[in-house]
Amino acid sequence: MAQGLRNPAVFRCVTLISSAIGMLPLHLIDDATKETAGNHPLDRLLHRQPNSWQSAFDFRSLMQLRALAKGDAYALVVRARDIATGREKIVRLVPLDPDRMTPKFNEATWEVSYEYRPKAGGTRVFSARDIFHLRGQSLDGVRGISLVQQAADSIRLALDAELAMRNVFKNGSFIGGTLETPNELSSEAYDRLTTSWQARHTGVATAGSTPLLEGGTKYNAAGPSVKDSEANALRGRQVEEIARVFGVPRPLLMVDETSWGSGIDVLGQFFVRFALNPWFEAWQQAIERTLLEDDEKDLFSAKFNYGALIRGSMKDQGEFFAKALGAGGHQAFMTPNEVRDLLDMPRHADGDDLSNPMMGHNGGPQLDP
Repeated sequence: MAQGLRNPAVFRCVTLISSAIGMLPLHLIDDATKETAGNHPLDRLLHRQPNSWQSAFDFRSLMQLRALAKGDAYALVVRARDIATGREKIVRLVPLDPDRMTPKFNEATWEVSYEYRPKAGGTRVFSARDIFHLRGQSLDGVRGISLVQQAADSIRLALDAELAMRNVFKNGSFIGGTLETPNELSSEAYDRLTTSWQARHTGVATAGSTPLLEGGTKYNAAGPSVKDSEANALRGRQVEEIARVFGVPRPLLMVDETSWGSGIDVLGQFFVRFALNPWFEAWQQAIERTLLEDDEKDLFSAKFNYGALIRGSMKDQGEFFAKALGAGGHQAFMTPNEVRDLLDMPRHADGDDLSNPMMGHNGGPQLDP
């Protein structure tokens, strides 16, 4: 995993997706009221602090990075009995190293168990109820596919191209051309010319230096080679192949030279829909599968609030919210407080009325007194 992340395109794809998953609000929602279930202990773990040493951002971005790089991410579900209710509640989510975890499917019981090998030695076996398992696309339904591994060939080729370029900068001559002598050189003269040339014109520190020649030696300059052009094109193609595997648009990898203009909003929507949405669903369903009790699964849902990522420009937002509140003769379908919630503004005492704030209570225009 570490070697793959050395490639800038891979690192950008992985950190872009995992940071987005980490920074977006994740709440437990009451299905009846569609409000945040703030009194449920799981909501605080998901939204604020899953354990005593990580923030929600730390936890979710780490889990997402591991799911992308390894195919699977695991967290131990630590429960304790609530004295007031007598029910068990989740008190911590502890991330576990995926390299030390082996999920096993038992065909006799049709159940999955998890075998974990701690650093201290030994083996611990957990039931599916005790392991929060975030997986990517899977061929067997148990283990996910590593996207970094899927892009291994492109990553390796990109790293080889980087290594070749690094060796050129380290050992190559930046005086592009050939040396021509009027007469055949003796072995001593050839060695002296070669040594002198390498000492003065090899490596980055001597780039752009002017060769001083003697004995009738001529320098014949050469233009860029086809091989150089092919090397640059190869590096660009590998970035595109890596972006294709992760579903990240090329401009988000800083490889397009054209101006984005108004297309930046569409670009953001594309990223959310095709790169992030599958992971939103993977998180939400994994939470509901493992972290909710059976009698809670019809009452609560886990939801990411990704509205900030797909909002248009301020002008577009203003037009949408105006229509939502009933401007221009439209039927209002949002209250002022619902709009203020989306904009992270404090609620207003009179903001829960669905009627058009631009109209009077009798349906006519609101007039100043």
